[in-house]
Amino acid sequence: MKRFALPRTGVAAAASVLSLALATGCSDSGSDSADGDKAGGAKASTAAAKALSSTELEKLIVATGDIDGYEVTTTTESDAFASSKEEVKVVDEKCAPIAYVLTGFAPGDSTAYLNRQVIPAAPEAEPSASSTKSLEDMTDEEFEDAMENITSALRSTMTLVSLSSYEGEGAEETLAAVSDAVESCTSGFSTTAGAETQKFTKVAPGKASGGGDESVAFTTTVDADGGEAAVKSEVVRHGSTIATYYSISLASFDGEAGADTADYDIPAEIIKAQAAKLN
Repeated sequence: MKRFALPRTGVAAAASVLSLALATGCSDSGSDSADGDKAGGAKASTAAAKALSSTELEKLIVATGDIDGYEVTTTTESDAFASSKEEVKVVDEKCAPIAYVLTGFAPGDSTAYLNRQVIPAAPEAEPSASSTKSLEDMTDEEFEDAMENITSALRSTMTLVSLSSYEGEGAEETLAAVSDAVESCTSGFSTTAGAETQKFTKVAPGKASGGGDESVAFTTTVDADGGEAAVKSEVVRHGSTIATYYSISLASFDGEAGADTADYDIPAEIIKAQAAKLN
């Protein structure tokens, strides 16, 4: 698979892109086979389910220390594709639940919602002599070290984890709407917010992790400046609460349309850690 080249003049820009990766199609947020696991677990009756408050969700969402090797941070408004869910417009309304997942909002009409960004923890290392130098002042060896560090970061997978809570059967209805959208929107869709437009060219069902009461997973192909990038999502219902996972690897960005860019998965340890706090 062809990946973006990182010429010496573009290293600084590539490092900057790392902090914006989740804003490609989301912000404050399985493999390509099998069905969407529409009924990933036995359905539990939620007719009398009580929605959780934002304060209660705050105690349940993953935090730094819950997942070995990862850091958990809050997202900021500057990361967002849109300032509010109402601002997100989808031409094909049936695809809206997926669009909300990919733009960092609750997939349904939730009573409370919050999210966190999960990224691999930076390895502890001795500061190098090149860490304070500009690219122009680096020796060839220092430049190679800097390139190696950036390339390693580009291979990292960044994940947006969100929790949303629903009254009554709202969580079940939301999961069903997401599952229906995965089946109906295989040819893709576009979403806009103000002057910003994001085109998703393909939606493919994936193999869900099988946790919770129900789960559905899918891979979405994103139009990335003439190339393509694959983003992975999974939506899992735990009673009246829905956990949403959205992962993107900068290494998946491809310079040629049509190439396979889906050779990574949502880190299983992230899903496992979040499920443990909800079960």
